[in-house]
Amino acid sequence: MVDFSLYLITDRQQTAGRPLSAVVTDALRGGLRAVQLREKDLAAGQLFELAAGLRQLTRDYGAQLLINDRIDVALAVDADGVHLGKAGLPVPEARRILGSGRLIGYSAHSAAEGLQAQHDGADFVTLGPVYHTPSKAQYGEPVGVSALAETARMLSIPVFALGGVTSSTVDEVLSAGAHGVALISALMAAPDPVLETESLLRIISRHAA
Repeated sequence: MVDFSLYLITDRQQTAGRPLSAVVTDALRGGLRAVQLREKDLAAGQLFELAAGLRQLTRDYGAQLLINDRIDVALAVDADGVHLGKAGLPVPEARRILGSGRLIGYSAHSAAEGLQAQHDGADFVTLGPVYHTPSKAQYGEPVGVSALAETARMLSIPVFALGGVTSSTVDEVLSAGAHGVALISALMAAPDPVLETESLLRIISRHAA
């Protein structure tokens, strides 16, 4: 069940030297309730160790943990689901393996990709990059807020705005129809992830009201 509106995607290269688990813990203390472990350069054993630690942390805080691409690691640590993209396992195959009880998120870069993911059985999509961001530069030019609005209008599953989203743009993407926001650097690099998470959730809450 997609019962969260703030979705943290990890990048241990953006923590300013702090342990990834410490930054995630602070975000959880601030109220975060969904984490995607996305450390694509790690070997399976290293990723498993990191995932196992985050699984315990997220359980302690009543949060959900999704693993990027690696269904084997997700199952090994009893994660809440996986997050897939075009280069990963097709959504229908992931659903067959995971069953109906786990979440499947999908990284879409257009309304058409989002619609296909919905048709294939994804529970939610991230759409981006909405704004320019170095971490998503390989995906080309930003899709912009208008594409986000079109995607949110066409899909019945939740759409999360991703890519360059900060506290100053949360209102804009939510007003465009996004269910929530997916963040990397805004939280990973925040000097105080507790306060930043609390601030973001306040903005989201005000918009929902």
